[in-house]
Amino acid sequence: MRRRVLLLAPVFVPAVARAQSDDWQTVIAPDLKCRLEMPSPAEKTVAGDKEKGHVAPRQSWESKRGQQIFDFDYADYESGWFSGHDTKQMARDLGRGDAEKLFPTSTHKYVRDEAVTLQGWDGYALDIQDAAGAGVVMRTYIVRDRLYRLLATADADMKSRSAALRFVDSFKVAEVRS
Repeated sequence: MRRRVLLLAPVFVPAVARAQSDDWQTVIAPDLKCRLEMPSPAEKTVAGDKEKGHVAPRQSWESKRGQQIFDFDYADYESGWFSGHDTKQMARDLGRGDAEKLFPTSTHKYVRDEAVTLQGWDGYALDIQDAAGAGVVMRTYIVRDRLYRLLATADADMKSRSAALRFVDSFKVAEVRS
């Protein structure tokens, strides 16, 4: 009996130590279709009504770390809303959105502005910085007829940028596109 306890101890100790030393939490969608990490505490909200094309209200989580903002949301759309179209182009259009208006290239640098994939699903990555190095990191993904969006602000320092990248890079979906 004592041998079993000793063999299991190394498995459980690192997880507990990591959880106690870190102020990040894992957020899992209620339907278990995605997960990500964001600073604690993350506040969940559900939109009061559905937008055009939605089959359910948008769900979102937000957390703050000092002046830094971490925002994640998703919405399910009607069957064929995305899956019946070119999802690469739709991800680009949705990922860029009004970025050109909000962050003009005359005052902001588009550090990353490209199509990406996540587990085979189409997405878009947009990282923008101002002259001082502060900026925003955004990811948009389309999985079947669900739209996922992640946004994090970042100051010019490496700690802030690392936190923003940790947030967007931690995002995973339960389904792999073959």
